[in-house]
Amino acid sequence: MAVRKLKPTTPSQRFRVMNSFQEVTADNKPLKSLTKGKSKSGGRNNTGKMTMRYTGGGHKRKLREIDFKRNKDNVPAKVASIEYDPNRTARIALLHYADGEKRYIIAPTGLEVGAEVMSGEKATPNIGNCMPLKDIPMGSVVSCVEMRPGQGAILARSAGAYAQLVARDGKYAVLKMPSSEVRLVLTECRATIGSVSNSDHALEVSGKAGRKRWLGRRPRTRGVAMNPVDHPMGGGEGRSSGGHPRSRNGVPAKGYKTRSKKNATNRFIVERRKK
Repeated sequence: MAVRKLKPTTPSQRFRVMNSFQEVTADNKPLKSLTKGKSKSGGRNNTGKMTMRYTGGGHKRKLREIDFKRNKDNVPAKVASIEYDPNRTARIALLHYADGEKRYIIAPTGLEVGAEVMSGEKATPNIGNCMPLKDIPMGSVVSCVEMRPGQGAILARSAGAYAQLVARDGKYAVLKMPSSEVRLVLTECRATIGSVSNSDHALEVSGKAGRKRWLGRRPRTRGVAMNPVDHPMGGGEGRSSGGHPRSRNGVPAKGYKTRSKKNATNRFIVERRKK
């Protein structure tokens, strides 16, 4: 995986940094049986009222059905292709199972076309295999981690993300999360060996406002540019900084903890994330 800069043939191309798509299988269309149409709401609810601002437009997309549960146990599969998915930052891999079934999974870094993967308790700790945390060697880098057994992957699913298995304590595994938070997860929960692919996604630069519109993101208005009726930071005589940074609902934006102190899952957090 790598990024590349383009020749400055236009003002927007001068600053654009894009992905090279080296790992993506060339001229490969998504499998029709695992894709479906994706409708857009433009941020409106069922009555037509805008409930989510700054969304709308963008290129038409198709949804790929991703197997987050990896519950096809002890059946070997071969990686048929590594594909681009417009709905997520990571790459996806098409698996052809020995019994004829085909499924998409989140592709980990280093997974190549033709590699053999497996899920379940009989799987070995190789890249792309999905196993319960109780069977994964200590210190391993994992991704697509469940929070409840059988729930499906919830944690560490975006491009380049990974968690590290640092210890086991009874029925719990101790994981260091991408945010540096250390938390407990049941050892029966599954995880995929390896970090998520496309780690260079963070290095990409759009180069122009139009690319944001292709992604369905409309222009965002600053709070200080609004009137006091519209935002706590709005108004003021002349140009003003707006006061203490806060959201439209008045919640402070910097340093204020919004997690509930009565949250039942607080007991699973061993160490909070570092700033």
